[in-house]
Amino acid sequence: MIDIKLIRENRDLVKENIKKKFQDEKLPLVDEVFELDKTVREVQVKADGLKANKNKLSGEIGKLMKEGKKEEAEEIKKEIAKTGDEIVSLEKQQEELTNEIRQKMMVIPQIIDDTVPIGKDDSENVEVQRFGEPVVPSYEIPYHADIIEAVKGMDKDAAGRTSGQGFYYLLGDIARLHEAMIAYGRDYMIDHGFTYAIPPFMIHSDVVTGVMSFPEMEAMMYKIEGEDLYLIGTSEHSMIGKFKDQILKKEELPIHMTSYSPCFRKEGGSHGLEERGLYRVHQFEKQEMIVICEPEESMDWYNKMWNFTVEIFRNMDIPVRQLECCSGDLADLKVKSCDIEAWSPRQQKYFEVASCSNLGDAQARRLGIREKGEKGTYYLHTLNNTVVATPRGLIALIENNYQEDGSIKIPKVLQPYMGGKEKIEIQK
Repeated sequence: MIDIKLIRENRDLVKENIKKKFQDEKLPLVDEVFELDKTVREVQVKADGLKANKNKLSGEIGKLMKEGKKEEAEEIKKEIAKTGDEIVSLEKQQEELTNEIRQKMMVIPQIIDDTVPIGKDDSENVEVQRFGEPVVPSYEIPYHADIIEAVKGMDKDAAGRTSGQGFYYLLGDIARLHEAMIAYGRDYMIDHGFTYAIPPFMIHSDVVTGVMSFPEMEAMMYKIEGEDLYLIGTSEHSMIGKFKDQILKKEELPIHMTSYSPCFRKEGGSHGLEERGLYRVHQFEKQEMIVICEPEESMDWYNKMWNFTVEIFRNMDIPVRQLECCSGDLADLKVKSCDIEAWSPRQQKYFEVASCSNLGDAQARRLGIREKGEKGTYYLHTLNNTVVATPRGLIALIENNYQEDGSIKIPKVLQPYMGGKEKIEIQK
């Protein structure tokens, strides 16, 4: 949610930003908010005038009573009561108008960074750089589900019986490898100064709307029937929500935390071959990182954060690339975002395994996360990034470490988490 001062002082900037995001249907909202805000301030001035007059009249009553002018005092009391009713009516009107403004402001997108490439959708995202050589081996790389089944590492049929499509059992060394990736990502972030956390896996609706836009919420979140609780789609939701309505001290900043959680999403499975695999699922696990910092530091943190993910994947022998998200692919709360995509030697293309986002003060403004310092009280900036998410990260690891004999080489950084094991072999 942007600062309403932008609409008061520079409507053209806000409209131009909407156009850059190819959301022209939202352009009328800017003028609507401008007029509503003007009305709210007029109502406020009128209410303040009535309150001042009421206080003045109240002061006269005692004086009139002392002078024995009871009838005049009673008339003033009636006038005070009438004024009080007007004030209540104006305050109710102001509250209704303020709520209407907030609803419209929640839909107006955040001002994107000047460096964001302009494009309509994810097809116009821009490759920035590659890390590691994307290799296609001389032997065939099977579909990841077939590789995993060959080492007896997955049972989707049983999960279909217990839970339906989009769920899975991971078994044996594959389950262990999955956890090794999460544990390595956790320890890497701890070694880089991040505080480890395990957050609540359910959050209230006011936290959900504080961290994401309504369309995202509807598309992603599972609601607990009969309760004001949602299953989290990522631990960023509850981690940023942890600081809701908090005024932080300068010496506490920046806050940098890494969190583990299962994640739950209404993500539908794709058709055909992909339904057998782990690419699109309703439940997965993830190690996340979040930062809350001074506004002038957020871009530095943004660059640090996505680089952490690159290094983690390169340490697991997985080639990756950074893909800059264009304006039309940015969610409304984001100032700047990039995806880290892993190389798939089977498909001979890259696919998304992580996403890093700078949300400016959008989440902080919605949730009331502020700092009180020498410059007064102001909203902080929030950022989030995937450390490693499975099973997508697991797919990338398996494909890039698949050997011609059907075994899976375990990267050195993960071997300590696998009891020293160097590879996972086919089970007959």
